[in-house]
Amino acid sequence: MSLNFQRIGTGPTLLILHGLFGSLDNWGSVTRQLAEHFDVISVDLRNHGRSEHAKPHSYPAMCQDVIDLLSQLKLSRVLLMGHSMGGKVAMQLALQAPSLIERLIVVDIAPVHYPRHHDDVFRGLEQLDLTQLTSRSQADQQLQPYIEDGSVRLFLLKNLYRNESGQFAWRFNLTTLREDYDQISQAPSGSPYQGPTLFIKGERSAYITAEYRDAVVQLFPQAGYKVIQDAGHWPHAEKPELFLRIVNRFLHADN
Repeated sequence: MSLNFQRIGTGPTLLILHGLFGSLDNWGSVTRQLAEHFDVISVDLRNHGRSEHAKPHSYPAMCQDVIDLLSQLKLSRVLLMGHSMGGKVAMQLALQAPSLIERLIVVDIAPVHYPRHHDDVFRGLEQLDLTQLTSRSQADQQLQPYIEDGSVRLFLLKNLYRNESGQFAWRFNLTTLREDYDQISQAPSGSPYQGPTLFIKGERSAYITAEYRDAVVQLFPQAGYKVIQDAGHWPHAEKPELFLRIVNRFLHADN
């Protein structure tokens, strides 16, 4: 597996992992600002962005992809941050290979199994006839009956591009993501990670709740917790300045 990645900046190495249906492009402005203090590597996980498409889409497989990338880049220890699905990959990596991780940031996800909650998204995406599609605005209109939130539609449509034949196509591997969705819902597993950890939650998001506290503490006993007010599931995009202050303060805690 060869992962597409972008590397900018100088300083301690910070690896960033995106969420489901996302790509490294989702972190654009945040990455550029973090690059003032860090050697930032943002990654397209398998079946996303410009990385290879392959089965299975599971956390052990994605974790091994990242381990292989670190080996390829000759990196023995990094700072690690992941959002949503990427947060689970980050947690799996910390639980499976803790010696590789100096500090861990998990953005708006918990180490638990989640019930299915993307079925409308998959139905909407699958009903689009990409061979007949003429514009993103047309795709947006066709998605509206399935996905009411315009910001979610915009997020998904960032993955739409024209291939070499001039036809619209998805960057992500829609078929595999649908087929392996139950694996995406799974919780990470392994021995507790004893390193410094920070969970960042968007106030309006339901991905981290009080009922998940025991699962967090059991696997990440050194975890701290920050809530970003008036933010949802994408606090790094919704409140970037506050998000960056929190991240920089945590990553520079020993300096």
